[in-house]
Amino acid sequence: MLRVRRIVGDPLLWVAVAFGFFTALMPVLRPVFGWAFPAIAPPIYPDDSFLVLWLFHAGLVVASSLVSIAIGIGAGIFATRRAGAEFRPILAAVATIGQTFPPVAVLALAVPAFGYGAVPTLVALAVYGILPVLQNTMAGLAGVSPAVREAAEGMGLGSSAILRQVELALAAPTILAGIRISVIVNIGTVAIGSTVGAVTLGNPIIGGLVSDKVSYVIQGAIVIGLFAVLADMLLDRLDRRLRRFATRD
Repeated sequence: MLRVRRIVGDPLLWVAVAFGFFTALMPVLRPVFGWAFPAIAPPIYPDDSFLVLWLFHAGLVVASSLVSIAIGIGAGIFATRRAGAEFRPILAAVATIGQTFPPVAVLALAVPAFGYGAVPTLVALAVYGILPVLQNTMAGLAGVSPAVREAAEGMGLGSSAILRQVELALAAPTILAGIRISVIVNIGTVAIGSTVGAVTLGNPIIGGLVSDKVSYVIQGAIVIGLFAVLADMLLDRLDRRLRRFATRD
């Protein structure tokens, strides 16, 4: 009974339920939006279902985030090794300065090179998402105590084993924090891809702004917002588990 109460009282469950409802059952709210916006017909965004839009949206987020994570962690590891020590100040400066550029500017630069559609959106998101992952990877690995590395060497572990079993394990919470920032920013930013022909949850927002249909803007914003909150809560749970694991060890 106590376990059931914990599950029912879990905010994550209610956010997931709300997200599922608005994504899959938005047409059920037609009377509500029709009453709130009587001048808009139809009151619900008609072109694509929000579930289909979310699938495209999530696909771009996952694909771009995987590229960002792979490149960001790889570059961060390289910068903290002896071979890449000279490049660390440059990468740190790029990661810091790069985050001051708005995502729209990165997307604008990607369109001339890759045309319109999902490809420039994917490229822009991947490039922009690298920065927090890179920055946190370098910070996390640099924060590992030299004494821990020396102890691992004393146990007979090689450099690659120390990296996998010791350094990355201890730096995992910091790295995940960077991944968390990257993913959440991408969830919100991918909507801008609709301005260059990508199919995302930004379609109703852009369409609503162009046609002066506020209800469409609200519907798209609700689903994107709930998606971002749900993803953030899931990553927060993983982050807390990793921190407990790192502390215990």
